Amino acid sequence: MVEAAAGRRSGTSRRRPNGGGERRRQQQLHRLVAVAARVATVVPPPAHAGGGGGCIEDLLGCLLGVLRALGVTWPARPQRQPRLAHPPRGTAPGPDSRRVAAELRGIPGRITGNGACAAASLYTLQGKKGVNQDAMIVCENFCSREDTIFCGVFDGHGPYGHLVAKRVRDLLPVKLGADLGSDEGRQTSTSIIKSNRDEIGSPKNMDIGAEHNGEYPDSFTSLRTSFLKAFHVMDRDLKLHKNIDCFFSGTTTVAVLKQGHNLIIGNLGDSRAVLGTRDKDNQLMAVQLTVDLKPNIPSEAQRIRQRRGRIFALPEEPEVARVWLPKYNSPGLAMARAFGDFCLKDYGLISMPDVSYHRCTEKDEFIVVSTDGVWDVLSNTEVVSIVKRAPSQASAARLLVESAQRAWRARFPTSKIDDCAVVCLFLNTDEASETSSSMAHGLT
Repeated sequence: MVEAAAGRRSGTSRRRPNGGGERRRQQQLHRLVAVAARVATVVPPPAHAGGGGGCIEDLLGCLLGVLRALGVTWPARPQRQPRLAHPPRGTAPGPDSRRVAAELRGIPGRITGNGACAAASLYTLQGKKGVNQDAMIVCENFCSREDTIFCGVFDGHGPYGHLVAKRVRDLLPVKLGADLGSDEGRQTSTSIIKSNRDEIGSPKNMDIGAEHNGEYPDSFTSLRTSFLKAFHVMDRDLKLHKNIDCFFSGTTTVAVLKQGHNLIIGNLGDSRAVLGTRDKDNQLMAVQLTVDLKPNIPSEAQRIRQRRGRIFALPEEPEVARVWLPKYNSPGLAMARAFGDFCLKDYGLISMPDVSYHRCTEKDEFIVVSTDGVWDVLSNTEVVSIVKRAPSQASAARLLVESAQRAWRARFPTSKIDDCAVVCLFLNTDEASETSSSMAHGLT
C-alpha cells in the first residue's frame, strides 16, 4: 500500500491513454455528418425521383460507407418489447381469487350451479343481454349445523356485474357464518350499523315479514345484527377489491337463512322471496316475504333525494323509476339498494338490507327466491303454481326458469330476455323424494 502511494506521487502509476487522437476522430466524424446533412437539404430532388428520395438515399448510403471504412461501429438498436395487453380492471381474477374459489369448491353441501339437493333445487339460464350476470347458492349444514341452510340469489348489473354477483355469492355466506358465532363481532358492529342507520334514516318497510307471523324469537336480534354486519363488510370488501371495478357495477341480493323453523331474510334490491303455503281451506297460496326495494317506494325516494340523487323514468320506460347522479344522466339504476355501484353511494344508494323474519308452520311448503327476470313476467301466484306442479322437487327450479323465458317471448317479443336464477327451498324436507339426488347429477 505504501509503494502504491509512493508510485502515485512519483508519477509511476498507470495513466489513462491519451484521448487526443480519439477526440480529433470524433470531431471529424461530426463535421462529416454535418456536411452530409447540409447537402441533403440543398440538393434539389430530380424530377423523376418522386420527391428526391433516391438522391438522398444514395448520399446517405455513401456517407455510411465512409463511416464504416473509418471503423465506426453502431450500437444495435434494442428490440422493442411487445406491449402487453393489460386486461381492463375487473376482468382478470388474481391468484388469490383462484385460490379462494378452489377452497370454496371443496366445501361439502355447497351448490352454486344448476342442480339440486334434498332440500332445494337451483337453476339459472342466460338471457339475451350478454353474459349471464345472475348467480345463486345453497349451503347445507350451514355453520356445521344440521338444521341450518343458507340460500340466495344475486343479480349483477353494469359492466362487471357478473363478477360482482359471483364474489358476493362466494363471500357473503362466509362473512355471515363467521359472525354468527362471534358475540364480540356483533357487539363491535352495533355502533357501525347504528351510525349508518342514523345517517340514512330508518326505512319504514323494515321487518315487514314478521308483522303477519307472530313475535320474534329471542335469537332474531342477534341474527339480524349478523346480517347487517355481513352486508356492511361485504360492501366494504367490494370497494377495496383491486381486480373488480365496482364504481358502475353492482348486484342485488336476497339471502335466506333457515334455522329450524325460523327464517331470516336479508333483501337488497329488487330480487324477491315468495312463500308457497296453504290457507285455511287448504288451498295453495303465495305470500310475498320481501319488498322490491325500488326508487318509487316513498321512503327510498325520500332518502335518495335528501342525498341529492335524482329519480326519474326514461320516456321509453315510463313505469321504471331509476336513480341518477345529480348532474349526469348516469347510471340509471332501477333499484334503491345494492352492493357496489359506488358512484351512487354518496347520493342515497345504500347496501343495508331489509331484514325480515318468518316462522315456518306445517302449512308452509316451499320458498321461491329469484332474480327479477322471473318476477317481471310471472306473478307470485303463477310462480307458486308452477313450482307445485313440477314433476319432482329437483326439477322445480328448472321448470320455473323455462316457464319464465317462455313468458318473456310471449309478452315481450321485441325485448331481450333477462337472465333468470331461481332457488326453490322446500321446508318440509321429510317429503323429499329419493329421485332428488339422481336428478341433481343430471341437472349438474
